[in-house]
Amino acid sequence: MTKRAHSDAAPLLEVSSLGKAFGGVQAVGGVDLRLERGEVVTIIGPNGSGKSTFFNLLTGIYAPDSGAIRLEGVDLTGLPGHRIAQAGIARTFQNIRLFNNLTVIENVMIGMHTSVRAGLLETVIGRKGLRRREEAAREAALAHLSLFRHRLFPRLDHPVFTLSYANRRRVEIARALAVNPKLLLLDEPTAGMNPYETAELVENIQEIRASGLTMAIIEHKLDVVNRVSDFVVVLDQGKKIAEGDAETVRNDTHVIEAYLGHPATAA
Repeated sequence: MTKRAHSDAAPLLEVSSLGKAFGGVQAVGGVDLRLERGEVVTIIGPNGSGKSTFFNLLTGIYAPDSGAIRLEGVDLTGLPGHRIAQAGIARTFQNIRLFNNLTVIENVMIGMHTSVRAGLLETVIGRKGLRRREEAAREAALAHLSLFRHRLFPRLDHPVFTLSYANRRRVEIARALAVNPKLLLLDEPTAGMNPYETAELVENIQEIRASGLTMAIIEHKLDVVNRVSDFVVVLDQGKKIAEGDAETVRNDTHVIEAYLGHPATAA
């Protein structure tokens, strides 16, 4: 297996021997992953290789059968999704998940967990204080949406069901960023996008990368993998079969076999 060198510093994310089976089928089998601060890893593999299941394990949608997940040395293994989100892992989904009847900015504000409820807090701080919190939340949401300002600022108060597919994807990414995560997981962010939209989103991902945010990305487009990755991990039938830079991985014999002898389409 192709491997990459590790620094001596403690990693941001360390996944050890992670495993999950469904009905006797090993969806993820003994996968290890070490992710340093500020790195971008792309996870590739044939359909059904366990990529999205791996993300679901990292974010608490599924509980692993074996192995461990540590973020900054803290064991997150088996914790529910909201606890993992609070610890600093945010994600998008292969199938976009938004509140379709809410507006663009409302979706991002919800992502910040700043949806304000009346109750004891309102009694204590009063309606003026409540309004100040709402205004502060809106300003913070605008800051996260600024990554897509030309696309989304003209549509801030539009319900998301009225948006194009690409703009809904942009809203989902902005909502994930709104929790100020330590680790951002993007599940096939360019799926369904045309070449122009893909190139634009790659630029957005590079902007996020330049901010120092650590990312793991599931991707199927080789040009995207080449442009955004520090290193690439390849899964096949739930197991990691290679990792390294994009060029090395693309020419790995195990990867070529996994893609039926077509290394040029190995993402």
